[in-house]
Amino acid sequence: MSKKLDEELAQAAGIGRDDDGPAAMPPLTVPQPAEKARPKNSSMGLLITLLVMGGGLVGLFMFGFKEAAIYATPVDQLLAQQDKLMGRKVRVEGELVPGTLEKRDKPCEYRFTIHGKDGKQTLPVRYPQCVIPDTFRDVPAGGVQVTVEGSLKSAADFEATLVMAKCTSKYDPKTHEMKQGEGQGMPIN
Repeated sequence: MSKKLDEELAQAAGIGRDDDGPAAMPPLTVPQPAEKARPKNSSMGLLITLLVMGGGLVGLFMFGFKEAAIYATPVDQLLAQQDKLMGRKVRVEGELVPGTLEKRDKPCEYRFTIHGKDGKQTLPVRYPQCVIPDTFRDVPAGGVQVTVEGSLKSAADFEATLVMAKCTSKYDPKTHEMKQGEGQGMPIN
């Protein structure tokens, strides 16, 4: 049976026929792989593209973020350079002037004044939020160090977006008091 099957398949495929009838098959040709035509400048173009993109990123980091940088400066230097830093986001370090911390209810905001190391130049600060750090308290003896972040709107108007009180080493967590001098304590809350 397998021999008959092989003959039938050969007859259907036209194998074994010597005549050039319609069943004759053309000779098989194996296609040869064509040589790949490689563009001569593709590697150079890719290299140039990558270099341009890398240069653009370096330029963006060096020059683009310069406007977004936040400068930390003491009150004295901020007021000396107020024309240059007007409207820019800055971080100012100073000391709270005793007796100037006020809370307003409408609109809910805090207002206070900070001064530099010499104590001569002062900067009024407006913080338009209802919550300040727990360690930021008005101490009559002074010495409360504070850093505010925001922008200088005018020579007499600094609008803060962030208030950071520096933690004093005189704070006693057991009694929740700030020690002043000879063991005299002042409650914080």
